[in-house]
Amino acid sequence: MTVVEGPADRSSGHPAQRRILAVLTATQVLGGIGVATGVAISTLAASTLSGNEAIGGLAQTSGVTGAAVLAMPMAVAAARHGRRAALTLAYGSGVAGAVIAATAVGLGLWPLLLAGLFLFGGGTAGSLAARYAATDLARPTHAARDLSVVVWATTIGSVAGPNLARPADDLGRALGLAAWAGPYALAAIAFGLALLGVIALLRPDPLRAAGQAGAADAKDDAPPSRGGWQVLRTTPQARLAVAAMVVSHMVMVSVMVMTPVHLDHGDASLTVVGLVISLHIAGMYALSPLPGWLADRFGRVPVLLIGMALLAAAAALATVSAPHHVTRLTVALVLLGLGWSFGLVAGSALLTESVPRPDRPSVQGLSDLLMNGGGAIGGLAAGGIVTAFSYAALSSVAALAVLPMTAALTLAWLRRPGDHRA
Repeated sequence: MTVVEGPADRSSGHPAQRRILAVLTATQVLGGIGVATGVAISTLAASTLSGNEAIGGLAQTSGVTGAAVLAMPMAVAAARHGRRAALTLAYGSGVAGAVIAATAVGLGLWPLLLAGLFLFGGGTAGSLAARYAATDLARPTHAARDLSVVVWATTIGSVAGPNLARPADDLGRALGLAAWAGPYALAAIAFGLALLGVIALLRPDPLRAAGQAGAADAKDDAPPSRGGWQVLRTTPQARLAVAAMVVSHMVMVSVMVMTPVHLDHGDASLTVVGLVISLHIAGMYALSPLPGWLADRFGRVPVLLIGMALLAAAAALATVSAPHHVTRLTVALVLLGLGWSFGLVAGSALLTESVPRPDRPSVQGLSDLLMNGGGAIGGLAAGGIVTAFSYAALSSVAALAVLPMTAALTLAWLRRPGDHRA
């Protein structure tokens, strides 16, 4: 595949790239704490307040839907004002959502909790958008690796977040807060610190700096930017990348959101649930430099195929795991996280390099909209499938869902056997 680079792309990279990566890394740690704390408790909180497991599935779906809806306003903000404006919008929404969620559990109102979690999804949207900010000033041959460094940074906060849920809950109760309110308060603080870091330290703005350098080199002959849908209609490789990320996210979310409820059926404690989710999130982020390196070295599509295989293996293992099979479910969720990581890193790199620089904000925003939309559908369907059938049925459906994407990726790879980038 031919890499589409804008005039600002230079083999030496931008002198500010190291600083940009450092700031994005630090804010990703904080954002990861906020997001992962919410992931660990939201399904159980909503199920407890409502007395309905399907509502528990809606809790995560609300957050994913919020991230999806926010993706396009963030893309507009990035195109007009830069990455700093987009990330400010995301983390500001996350703070508001966490505060509303804490209020909702205090009042015992699960509909208000779902509304808060919708805004809470801004934290997820910010964490996802940051990966593209890492590529704005990156060397073309290091784009996947730089992107994966920012994804990796989420590991620290994301692994710590679920394990901080119990201490935060205990502290909240000691201070007179309702059950579950403490973890949401912790998330609000984490998102707030990430917000302050973006506003104060993400300078120069990577997207604006890249655009300014591009304008200086382009001599006014750069093509005008297009809408995200138009880009996908006319760019097969971009469509392939987006489809792979959507499938990866849908499968991951659908299985992950119902695993805490499945474990609860086996009388697992909140501590055990937190540990399982922590290891799942470690699978998502801790080894992300590996798919980044592999994607730069061997190509994007082969790494995407590895991701599909990992997702299928994870879902198959979850299918044969009873609620008391904690070890087996832990392994399944680690594999699930690894498959998602391979899909996200390689898919994001393939998408970014498939379109000219002026088109990137719009198509990146659209990709996150579709990806989170797919996750929302997966989470919504997951609650219904588990309620009507079983967790095993859900995992079986997830395993089957990766097969069409695997076939499409295999065909794309076979068409370009000698292309390093494909």
